[in-house]
Amino acid sequence: MALEITRRNLAQWAGSLAVSQLVPPIARAAAGSAAGGALTPGDALRYVNPALRPSAEMVARMSAEHGTPNDSTLAELRRPHPEFMPKRLPDVAVEERLIPVPGGAPAVKVFVINARAGSKRPAIVHMHGGGYIAGTAAFEVGKHQAVAKELDCVIVTVDYRLAPETRFTGSVEDNYAALKWVHDNAAALGVDPNRIAIMGESAGGGHAARLAITARDRGEVPVLLQVLIYPMLDDRTGSTVIPPFPLGSIGWDAPSNRYGWSSFLGMRPGGANVPAAGVPARVKDLGGLAPAFIGVGGIDLFVSEDVAYARRLIEAKVPCELLVIPGAYHGFDVVAADTAPARQFTKAKFDALRRAFGNSDV
Repeated sequence: MALEITRRNLAQWAGSLAVSQLVPPIARAAAGSAAGGALTPGDALRYVNPALRPSAEMVARMSAEHGTPNDSTLAELRRPHPEFMPKRLPDVAVEERLIPVPGGAPAVKVFVINARAGSKRPAIVHMHGGGYIAGTAAFEVGKHQAVAKELDCVIVTVDYRLAPETRFTGSVEDNYAALKWVHDNAAALGVDPNRIAIMGESAGGGHAARLAITARDRGEVPVLLQVLIYPMLDDRTGSTVIPPFPLGSIGWDAPSNRYGWSSFLGMRPGGANVPAAGVPARVKDLGGLAPAFIGVGGIDLFVSEDVAYARRLIEAKVPCELLVIPGAYHGFDVVAADTAPARQFTKAKFDALRRAFGNSDV
């Protein structure tokens, strides 16, 4: 069956990962390399999984129309495209709530999906992607409805504050407030307070890792599982550590990563003074964290930092499942959802959740 890549697929990929304004190295390489020896788009594309090449070409062409994000392009990057949002399901309840955040911060908006008082089902607290600088919880509510229905769970997705207007401490408190609210209101939501997982993609995966650390340190809410999908974990990637080609050659790239991290931290990334509280990969002690599932593509900018984080979790005696899809770029499972690599990736993620929830023998 021929792969059909639609404008809607690409828009959903860009909307969920907030990368539509970015120029990957593949586009810059096409114009020549000052380091000597011009590269062409084919040099990057030949490393892409064959099933993903048509979508990678589309992503590269779309990305090449725009520049690396900066303060002057943020408004356009954040511009909503409701016409491309996944359609909401009429038979899965959605409620918008405002959750108090301690310390005088504004209340954080969450979308509560598939809650049903009187039951005792598992829950997922979800954080969206967007490089820490963009994205909204509202964009993917329709997708979360389908997941909640398939897994018979409640999903609460958090509209945390974005950088650079809010530095990392603000979004940490937003996400933790949402997690604690779900736990404290478990009966009203129809949630089992001992079966709460956390999940995120890209920057949302970084937030989920950070939330697992915060929950461990505060000791108030047990986290069943952390599901980290190509998580953004290390500010040094693209700053003091430059991944070799072709990592980051399709989609989110090193210059974009530097901007995202500098906005989030409020300082130059990669330096010795970067606070570990903002960067999961800099946290020295990973012992006692919730079990983890980490999934990433083999040519994703984040693959090295994600594999390293998985190794550190394992060495800290934290149960961790790691899945690396060869030749897969950042966000491939969104734009090329109907391909075999994306289906394998999504199935593994859902199987990990089912095992943790105790409702499957997979």
